[in-house]
Amino acid sequence: MGVNAMSVLSAIRREEKKLQKQLKKIQRELGGLQSAAQALGRTASKDFKMAKKRVLSAAGRAKISAAAKKRWAKVRAGAKKAIS
Repeated sequence: MGVNAMSVLSAIRREEKKLQKQLKKIQRELGGLQSAAQALGRTASKDFKMAKKRVLSAAGRAKISAAAKKRWAKVRAGAKKAIS
């Protein structure tokens, strides 16, 4: 191995050690958050793990659908004008 390869290898090892330290720090912080959630109770830890699904009403879906159809109609009308 050349001098250049050795310096690259040592730089990689230094970066690996730095990343290992960061990983340990993040794992400690995550453990603290999970402990706090457990201390608050079962519902807090459940909410911490899984976000609730957002629900859209039928009227809201209808408005979005109508707006999308209107936008596409405008695009299609522009395309027909460009062809003509």
